[in-house]
Amino acid sequence: MSFTLQIGAKAPDFCLPATDGKTYKLTDFGERVLVVFFTCNHCPYVIGSDEVTRKTVEKYTPKGIRFVGINSNSKNTYEEDSFPNMVKRIKEHNFLWLYLYDESQNVAMAYGALRTPHFYVFDKDRKLIYTGRAVDNPKDTSKITVNDLEKALNEHLSGKPVSVPVTNPIGCNVKWDGKDKHWMPADACDLI
Repeated sequence: MSFTLQIGAKAPDFCLPATDGKTYKLTDFGERVLVVFFTCNHCPYVIGSDEVTRKTVEKYTPKGIRFVGINSNSKNTYEEDSFPNMVKRIKEHNFLWLYLYDESQNVAMAYGALRTPHFYVFDKDRKLIYTGRAVDNPKDTSKITVNDLEKALNEHLSGKPVSVPVTNPIGCNVKWDGKDKHWMPADACDLI
């Protein structure tokens, strides 16, 4: 069995605190499409592509798409990824997505999050229709040649199947508590 959630799988439920002071579960989101992405505060791939993500959120939120970021990184590996630093970062940058904290790392494990950032797109029935990267060069967005996330969203919104439903996420690996900062589960490997 693959580590990462497979195309067609149902979104695993969660109940996580957010930087806005509320707690959210999967059923709180009724939008026609839900984008869940694993992110953090310190990763250069996240920092490098945050403004591209912002533009995507601005473009697709009016089309009925909800964006939810989840930080599952261990604060024991990088203090920058602690919840107080999440609150500080979302306020400082005024990001437009919900930012949830998965301190137990159970949600990251359920989704099979490999890297930060790692995107999952779910349809109205909360079945996975796309997983992987948003763009092909998140660290240096001046070198982007493709936006796989927007391509998948456009195809789905126009009633077409997603032509490339799986790509490899590009970024730092999730920082698992008690493990070396480069550790990944044995069954976690490239998606394609």
